[in-house]
Amino acid sequence: MAKSLNKYSFIARMPDAPGSLQRAAEIIKRYTGNINRIQFDRRIDSGTVFFEVSASDEEYSGITRDLAAIGYLQTSLRPLSFLKFCIYLPHHQPGTLFDILNFTTSAGANIAFIDFDDRGRSPDRLTISLNLEQSSVAGDLLDRLKSRYRLEILEYDTTGKHLDDTVFYVRYAQEIRALIGESEEDFLMSFLADTNHIAQELMARGNDPRQAFESVLLTGKTMRETSGAGFYADVQIIRASDRVTIFAFQVPCGGNIFVIDTPGDRVMVDTGYGIYHNDVMEMLGRYGLCDERGFSRIIVTHADADHCGASGYFTVPVMMHAGTLSIIEKNNRAYGSRNEHSVLEAFYTNMINLFSKFRTAPDIRCFPGPSGTFRGIFPVIDRLAVGDLELEVLDGLGGHTFGQVFLYSPEHGIIFAGDSVINFASLTRERADYSSLAAFLVTSVNVDSDLARQERKALLALARETDEDLKKTGRRCIIFGGHGAVSVPEGEKLTVYGEIERYKP
Repeated sequence: MAKSLNKYSFIARMPDAPGSLQRAAEIIKRYTGNINRIQFDRRIDSGTVFFEVSASDEEYSGITRDLAAIGYLQTSLRPLSFLKFCIYLPHHQPGTLFDILNFTTSAGANIAFIDFDDRGRSPDRLTISLNLEQSSVAGDLLDRLKSRYRLEILEYDTTGKHLDDTVFYVRYAQEIRALIGESEEDFLMSFLADTNHIAQELMARGNDPRQAFESVLLTGKTMRETSGAGFYADVQIIRASDRVTIFAFQVPCGGNIFVIDTPGDRVMVDTGYGIYHNDVMEMLGRYGLCDERGFSRIIVTHADADHCGASGYFTVPVMMHAGTLSIIEKNNRAYGSRNEHSVLEAFYTNMINLFSKFRTAPDIRCFPGPSGTFRGIFPVIDRLAVGDLELEVLDGLGGHTFGQVFLYSPEHGIIFAGDSVINFASLTRERADYSSLAAFLVTSVNVDSDLARQERKALLALARETDEDLKKTGRRCIIFGGHGAVSVPEGEKLTVYGEIERYKP
């Protein structure tokens, strides 16, 4: 009977010495484990190696047990203590440095920096920086050294903020903790392994692996810094008819939030990130959109967290494509596309959902599906009414994500275009910079670039055709893009429609 194999990942912390990696590989071979992935880069961290192996449960237990026995298995990313001090050396006493190093080695300290020159400006001073696994060891080490030498403490830190690049991943883990709060060590180790995996993938494509780590951190930091006191929005208020007003909110990061307001109904189209929910509700209150009437429902254009991540903070029905629901359930924005097995897409979905505080809606209702009619190349899968505004729900081709839908009203000249039509020229520098982080981490924000181009071309053609018809009555076709300003078509370009005002709490 064939044995059952599973894939396991673990992190090894090895001495920077010849044969260390071979010793680990020998243990994996001993238990007939198969190495599926290995990544080590001295330029990033001189002692940390990432493994993914296929093995049975019993074999994996043996591998990790033997790695732990020789001190290789890393099971925690808790901060190390950092200690920097000077020792004033006795003149011309052979073996002094050897004796000092005996003290540091016995304390389990990793030397990050050492500096001494008897022809320098301070010929009697030895400067040492140490990384220590236990902060309690630092006191004992200093007491032992002080009993023999004159010392000057230059820096002592137990938070992990001043660790050098020999423990890059420990420092990185500390910065992740600052973004997501305290979490189980196993979760943090898994997240770190996944981040390393995309760095490895991007490096294979010719990118700097450190940029991957920096982009992940900057994504989380930007969200955090633009929520609460840092929150703001650019707002456009569009009178679609005598009875329909559409509010468009460009929040600091990610997708736009739209509110269709009528005397008898109020509907939200896309919700933004979950991390902005409290800020958004306060903002909606400022515009009179958070009264007792509330929302009757929420319409989600697609599954990216910046468009549906706050839907779970509401109790009203949330309407979406069945494909969008599948992506949410699979936790992979590339699900349903030819890039479904992309390492980058799967990691990005998990990362962005984590940082943005994604919450799944409790009441999801999927559009029924094709009706047999088309609007251009797009199947009409449902029809919705909000007051006197009638909207066709158009099924996308799956270019940006599988299950993205568009909303179209030929009578009122309105297109909610999701992320398929964006007025990029209207993006502020801050929003463009944030969007570039995603583009770097997944190489393209579209899961199928060919289909994405077809979608954009067809939507713009529909907008121009509608615009020409409406111009006869003095009206325009208004495009509500997933990012950037609400715009109208002007030839091959998009022009901002109406006035934009800045909201600040």
